[in-house]
Amino acid sequence: MAARSAAQAAATESREQLRQRIDKTQTDLDQAVKNAEQHAEQAAAGARSTWAQMRADAAAKREDVKARIDKRNRQLDAKAAAKDADWAEADAADALDFADWAIESAGLAVLDAIDARAFADERAKAATGS
Repeated sequence: MAARSAAQAAATESREQLRQRIDKTQTDLDQAVKNAEQHAEQAAAGARSTWAQMRADAAAKREDVKARIDKRNRQLDAKAAAKDADWAEADAADALDFADWAIESAGLAVLDAIDARAFADERAKAATGS
């Protein structure tokens, strides 16, 4: 997965390079959220509410990560910094697991949409007697 290889590459970078990578990733995520919002506006109301909640949760998580990074930059205690690093590593692993699940869920949603369209087309064809 691209996220895992990016994380491995980031492990060897300086804090300034990491800060730049984080800023770029935040920008990319913000754009992805905007794109998803545009697509969600075109979706059905029931599906929209589910995905909108997931986007809201992702946005809240992003803000939490930003706050932790800012807090980390103000920390002086090595023990607290090590504990924060442990949390960040565990959180990153959980985020990757969630991303895997989200990709699988998106694939299932696409297949469901294709099936729903095929069924609707089949019903329309049957209704017209073709």
